Amino acid sequence: MKTEEFKKYAQLVLKKGVNLQKGQSVFFNCPVERADVARIFVKEAYALGAAYAKVLYNDEKLDRLSYEYADTKTLCDIFPSAVLAKDEIVQKGAAYVSLIAEDPNALKGLDEEKIAAVSKARAAAFQNFQSAVMTNRIRWCVAAIPGKEWAKALFPSSGEPEEALWNAIKKTVRLDSSDPEKAWREHIDVLNARAAFLNGKSFAALHFTASCGTDLTVGLADGHVWLAAEETAADGVRFIANLPTEEIFTAPHREKVNGTVKNALPLVEDGNVIDGFTLEFKNGEVVSYSAEKGEKVLQGILSSDAGANRIGEVALIGKNSPIAKSGLLFLNTLFDENASCHLALGKAYPTTLRGGDAMQKDALLAAGANDSSIHVDFMIGTDDLRVTGILADGKETLLMENGNWVI
Repeated sequence: MKTEEFKKYAQLVLKKGVNLQKGQSVFFNCPVERADVARIFVKEAYALGAAYAKVLYNDEKLDRLSYEYADTKTLCDIFPSAVLAKDEIVQKGAAYVSLIAEDPNALKGLDEEKIAAVSKARAAAFQNFQSAVMTNRIRWCVAAIPGKEWAKALFPSSGEPEEALWNAIKKTVRLDSSDPEKAWREHIDVLNARAAFLNGKSFAALHFTASCGTDLTVGLADGHVWLAAEETAADGVRFIANLPTEEIFTAPHREKVNGTVKNALPLVEDGNVIDGFTLEFKNGEVVSYSAEKGEKVLQGILSSDAGANRIGEVALIGKNSPIAKSGLLFLNTLFDENASCHLALGKAYPTTLRGGDAMQKDALLAAGANDSSIHVDFMIGTDDLRVTGILADGKETLLMENGNWVI
């Protein structure tokens, strides 16, 4: 992994991702093991005219020690300083870049109920920051960097697993293109065209079916809007929240989801893998669930709060995306959700409703947008997934067949 490549990557994330403006501050969240990469990003931020750049480090190994030795009550008592550190980003109107490299097995073998309880406490503590992110009051971007343990989990037989992972990341974010920024512009145009088509149709619902047992009808929120990769922040500046991204997404109606859905890929949440799970919905609510692996973690997610067992996002992605074509299971939601159509338990993005970013909670709920302290994506896109759009009069339009777009 060459320094020059990381510099090029930093420029892509800062210019196309958060669209850093001159004189603006930027905060980074980064694993402590990749402080070397964080320093490159900070230097490039200053080169682009940042007023100030700060790094908030995280350490999975220290987190594991805390789960092993501290009791649940102590871990659920979130330090005010940690909350203030995130709120400071919003107060300063700074850009926020999350550099992720999570080990999918970081918390393997630990008390799943304790992990679920702490996740619930954290979600409640950081609600203000999460709200700022989901309403685009700040410009934010999630991007991945190669981590040692993550790389070993994906490429156990490779002599240089981190290099192998880095090569895979480069392809998914189009960094291997001769002109990455141009490649992203062309990609965004394609996604925007699909979103425009869906917005022109104003479907009342979507119907998902697959041979694995998925048979789910997802009603869409009143006044829903389909969004693609590029969004507009509250300050009027365009940005891309995820690198990579292949999705077109909107808000389901929180009371109009019915049927059964099965996951297509594992979900990694808080260092634990959840797989082989089924959710049954009735009038928008999960009424039964099961999982072959990580069921207690899934239970913890669903019981996080009153809205955690309802859907807040539905996203459509064709299986011909660079991530899907790679055939690599990244064991990381940022990537795996962009290889497959997915849903998200929890909070809806207010921006996926017309005028939603200016709506109060009651108005959002009345339109059907779900509210929760969590937002957890899970993948449902199988190779034989079929998706149809249903108009208010019952007429149907085929959107996806065998996991691919037909429009």
